[in-house]
Amino acid sequence: MTTKDLIGFKGNHIRLTLDKPGLNLASATDFAKQKANELTEDPMLLAWSCGITGEFYPTADCGSASKPPWLVFAESRGADIAVNINDGDYIFLYLSF
Repeated sequence: MTTKDLIGFKGNHIRLTLDKPGLNLASATDFAKQKANELTEDPMLLAWSCGITGEFYPTADCGSASKPPWLVFAESRGADIAVNINDGDYIFLYLSF
C-alpha cells in the first residue's frame, strides 16, 4: 500500500487537487480541516502523512508491514474522514463527532 491511495480505508475519502505554489504542511492542514468541516462540525485530526518528505504523525510504531503506522493508528481509533491532497502529497485522517 502506498500513501497515495489509502486502499481499504472505509470512511469518507475526499480528494483535493490544489494548485498552490509553496503549499506546505501548515497550509495543507488548513485546507484539509476546511473540507473535513463540511462533513462534521468539529473533526478531530488523528494522523497525517506527507508524501513529499515521508514525514508522518503519529510516529508510533504500530501495525504491520501492509499498512503504514500512522494509518493503522488512525483507523484503530475510528478515523472516518480522509482528506487526500494532490494525490498523496498530504493525507489527513479525522474522526467525526
